[in-house]
Amino acid sequence: MTLQGLGRILKQHLIWFILFPCLTAGVVYYLTRNEAKVYKTKATVYTGITSGYSIHSAEAGSNVDYSAISNAFDNILTTLTSSQTLYNVGVDMLSQHLQLTKPTEQQLSAASFQQLQQAIPATLRQSLIRPGDPDYTRQRIDSLAHDKTDNPIKALLSNSKSFYSADYISSKLKANRKNASDMLEIEYEAGDPAVAQQTLTLAVNELNRRYTSLKRGETNPVIKYYEDKTKEAKRLLDNAESKLRAFNVQHNVLNFEDELKTRSSTREALVGEYNTEVMRNQAAKAAMNALNQRMTQGGNVLKISTALTDKQAELTAAETQLINARTNGQPQAVLDQHQAKIKKLSDDLQQIAQNYYAADNSTDAVPKMRLINEWLAKVLEFEESGARMEVIKKRLDDYQKESTGFTPLESEQRQLSRDMTVAEKDYLNLVQALNQANTHQQDIAIDGSMSILDPPAFPYSPQAPKRMFFTLLGAGVGFIIALLLTAIRVLMDKRINSLDEAERRIGSPVTALFPTVKKFAVKSKASRAAVSMFEQLGNAINIEIEQRPPTTYPPLITLFSIRSKQGKTWFAHGLARMYAEAGEHIAYCYPRLSETNQKFEQDGISFIPYDVPASFMNVRELDDLLSAEDAMSLSGFNKIILELPALVGSPIPLHLVNRSAVSLMTLTLHTLWGRRDKQLYNLYTKVAKHPVLIALNKVEGGDSDAPTLGDIEQGMVRTKRYAEPNEVTQR
Repeated sequence: MTLQGLGRILKQHLIWFILFPCLTAGVVYYLTRNEAKVYKTKATVYTGITSGYSIHSAEAGSNVDYSAISNAFDNILTTLTSSQTLYNVGVDMLSQHLQLTKPTEQQLSAASFQQLQQAIPATLRQSLIRPGDPDYTRQRIDSLAHDKTDNPIKALLSNSKSFYSADYISSKLKANRKNASDMLEIEYEAGDPAVAQQTLTLAVNELNRRYTSLKRGETNPVIKYYEDKTKEAKRLLDNAESKLRAFNVQHNVLNFEDELKTRSSTREALVGEYNTEVMRNQAAKAAMNALNQRMTQGGNVLKISTALTDKQAELTAAETQLINARTNGQPQAVLDQHQAKIKKLSDDLQQIAQNYYAADNSTDAVPKMRLINEWLAKVLEFEESGARMEVIKKRLDDYQKESTGFTPLESEQRQLSRDMTVAEKDYLNLVQALNQANTHQQDIAIDGSMSILDPPAFPYSPQAPKRMFFTLLGAGVGFIIALLLTAIRVLMDKRINSLDEAERRIGSPVTALFPTVKKFAVKSKASRAAVSMFEQLGNAINIEIEQRPPTTYPPLITLFSIRSKQGKTWFAHGLARMYAEAGEHIAYCYPRLSETNQKFEQDGISFIPYDVPASFMNVRELDDLLSAEDAMSLSGFNKIILELPALVGSPIPLHLVNRSAVSLMTLTLHTLWGRRDKQLYNLYTKVAKHPVLIALNKVEGGDSDAPTLGDIEQGMVRTKRYAEPNEVTQR
């Protein structure tokens, strides 16, 4: 829709846009004639959620969580507007007001005091009051409010129009966060300034109390949970430590892993020592055998000497005892005894050997004493080595036996150690969680409550009256109603209201647009536009007649409309006079409306009325509609203009329409165009074998492109034909 079309619609419904806003504004103005005074007070509360310092602020890497901040503010606002909070505020204020014996400006106005006196009987009020004990009054009020039976206290607290009702307080209480700060702005309004201040003060205090209590209550179950878990973890840790300690004491070991390392290194040393001793023993044995062979070559006395053999055995036993004593860590006195015994046996053995070996030299020219000494030394070395080998072998066997039992013991100790480690880790984690919970609780205790930056002030003056605001709002509502009704009417309107709509709904282009002409005048833009449009329409008709020569002469121009009152007569007069001014003889045939309509001639135009017969649809010639005299005179005309009655109420003369040279449909703006109109137009175009022109009448703004006086100067002499009144009533 164009701006021009929108302006046209608003102009058509201007009365609605004036009437409805005035009506609604007047109703609102009347209803608000007794507007009550409203007093407003506000308070600013510092929450410290974002920028406030707490114990957690000192933690390294602490970041600002904006989602948590937003959630915290939502929790505060929800706590403030909760039913329980508002109920507590109403009960507290009622308990304070019941203590009053007379109204005061700072506590309760006279009107509010009177309402309270009327709502609560004196006997009940006296039973609720106990001097010096305001808590008693509050408890009694709370008990009566929750009583199942009806009572004045319960009715007062549940009345939505009462100062003490939670619903009333909720409707007047507003709270919001101030921009992105830590400040919370709370407003409250009431008809009593003292009530407004007291309600907001109690609401802020109740919010602070309940919110702090809720935050502190969050940590108590958590701390209790972690305390119980920590005690259980400590018990399990002590149990694991006791088992590990008993195991180590039982098996005389501190750590099997270290013990195994020590035993492994000791065993390797013993194996090395044993191998060395084996080599020494074998070497001593080989040397002793060689010396025995040499000494045997000198005589057999030594071999067969029993004394020498016995002494040798005694010496071996003594050497073994000495080695065992050293290994077992015997005292030095015992070792000295064994040394003395060995020395004595050595001397005895040497003496026996000297006695039995008389010869001084061996067969190899080696002195026998020397051989004996060397032989004795190897015997001692062999015996000592053998004794050491037995001791080392015994120790290796003991190590092997002990190490065999280390494998299951090590696995058991590792399991016990692992159990203790797991228990210790669980205990430390629980201790850390408990410390964090205690820190959070301490943080709430230190910085849990909110600070009141601006306490509620006493409102001495009421708010500005809102009567004019509501009146303007009512006018706006009326304007919207008018706009909605206009839109509904436009959407449901089936009339043609613009050129574009006409062409869209008819389905054919419009040939000429005629503005509304109340009286022809040269200085009138509408008159000049109409003259120009008649010229354009005449040109279009002439072109169609020339391009499609008619089968009969004179050419028949048929004017029709779907509905009546579309301006067919006005168009016919204009066209007839235009052709008459051009020197043509024109016949204008129109339906007879009354018996007074008779044939006449004026300015070269013959006005011929005709009667519409019952067989109008079957009329083949125009002569059939006229008298014989009028029919014979038709051949003398240059053009015949035939006006048909409205098609919505008469049949279409098929043969007359088919014999026409050109047809012109007239349509007035704002005419209803429905399904029936569309079907009649389509039927007419099917019958017509010639072009059908369309002229749109009474178009608003149709004179916007009207020619100037200079443009139409040559046609000014012919404007008389339009200025003269019509002789025939417009149809």
